[in-house]
Amino acid sequence: MTPEHAPTDKPDTPEQAGGDPPAPACVMCFNASDASGAAGLSGDIATVAAMGAHALPVVTAIVMRDTADVFDQHAVDPDAVAEQARTVLEDVTVNAWKVGFLGSAEGVSAVAEILSDYADIPLVAYLPTLTWLDEDKLQPYLDAFRELILPAAEVLVGNHKALQDFLLPDWDSERPPSARELAVAAGEHGTRHVLVTGILLAPKGKEQFIDNVLATPQGAIAGEKFEMFDAAFVGAGDTLSAALAALLASGAEMQAAVSEALSFLDQSLDAGFRPGMGNIVPDRFFWALPPAEEGEEGDGQAAGGTAGGTGGPGGGRGPGGTPPGDLDEPKPKGATRRVH
Repeated sequence: MTPEHAPTDKPDTPEQAGGDPPAPACVMCFNASDASGAAGLSGDIATVAAMGAHALPVVTAIVMRDTADVFDQHAVDPDAVAEQARTVLEDVTVNAWKVGFLGSAEGVSAVAEILSDYADIPLVAYLPTLTWLDEDKLQPYLDAFRELILPAAEVLVGNHKALQDFLLPDWDSERPPSARELAVAAGEHGTRHVLVTGILLAPKGKEQFIDNVLATPQGAIAGEKFEMFDAAFVGAGDTLSAALAALLASGAEMQAAVSEALSFLDQSLDAGFRPGMGNIVPDRFFWALPPAEEGEEGDGQAAGGTAGGTGGPGGGRGPGGTPPGDLDEPKPKGATRRVH
């Protein structure tokens, strides 16, 4: 009799032992409600669930948008934001935080106060482009985010241009700042890592390349190179950052978690779909779709990719596909194809 078939006195499952099955890792997501389902809390919930974790969504704002544009937003009262979170925190153990758009400078302060009470829990902070926000609200919001969220962040995620404007607004060199220089600027506020996307590289012939780099103030740790092609996505940044938060919540190391999160985004965009007249939305449940018949394209096919049938999160195809060159909302400038 082989060891794997040998009798044992131990029950095979928690249910047989009379106990509850282990709960999945929990990620509390502070983000805006987005009725289009493309980004915000809608994207966070779908992504965290697809990664095998459990989302605890806290509404910080209500954003009026479709799959192409943001038209308006209403920030939730900061006390209501705090009450949502604290009510759950009295009951549920949180394994990671994900912060997206927090609605207002006052909302940033309310969230930061909560985070300060749980300093050992890793925080993934995503900074979208907020050019649609009124100027009188934008600068106070960014100032509060810089002063209150960055010190708590294990990793700051954002497009290269958005992070440059945020971290190095007075940059006057002809060359763009490197990922390390952005990490140094973020590190001055206490952030330990930055994940910089959409770094433009020198073109090769007719092809334009971009890089996605995980860096600390000491230097770049890892990078993924992609070839750009013409497509536009919405919700990619929230997908990447929520996937990363779910992986960290489950105990993954940072470098491995970043690689797996990029792979998940890659496949989500390969299977992306266009529900309306705007941009393509990532399909976070690509792995649940049946494989396309031989010679047929999947119904969910996005630019250059194949839909579904590639395995679950963290598995499947791995390198190869369509991570975005620009993760900004609401109008990404383009998508990219991974270079082997």
